[in-house]
Amino acid sequence: MSARRTPWWHYAVGIVLGLVFGGGVALIGEANDLAVVGAPWIVPIVLGILGVVVFAMAWQVRQYVKGKRKYLNPAVSVYALVLSKALGLAAAALLGWYAGQLLVSLGHADAPFYANAMVECGVSAVVCIADLAVGIVGEWFCQLPPNEGPEHPKAKAAERQRKLAAASPAPAESVASRPERK
Repeated sequence: MSARRTPWWHYAVGIVLGLVFGGGVALIGEANDLAVVGAPWIVPIVLGILGVVVFAMAWQVRQYVKGKRKYLNPAVSVYALVLSKALGLAAAALLGWYAGQLLVSLGHADAPFYANAMVECGVSAVVCIADLAVGIVGEWFCQLPPNEGPEHPKAKAAERQRKLAAASPAPAESVASRPERK
């Protein structure tokens, strides 16, 4: 399996889309007197727990790669990589979502409902920033060094040297190094 690192702009797009949709939903809710702003307290708790679990899994892969751990189930390493990618992207989108709601709520900071919603969105946004960092670092932890097979840079260089040596003509023997004939 060949997995590539998530490009930085995927996170940026997630944040921008979350910002647009979060702010848009908050504006629509404000115009229609709907209470859609804020986040229940269970959201940052669950996001925090997910961040800790993903970091722990990615740390196990990192320890295995460094040789400090003798065995690691290959499924765990794949799960850690996939969860790191998913956590990073989801955290980016949710960061934008809660930041958008927070920005819309700033105009009503004196109202108790909006003040409470701003605290909820602020806490959730901070947890999303932490989860975004965990996702990026976890993905980096799951990066394996190249194996020593034919695709390894050292093996390619050695193969190139072998081919060059085989293609070049054998050096001529000097007269002094020839044994004397009698």
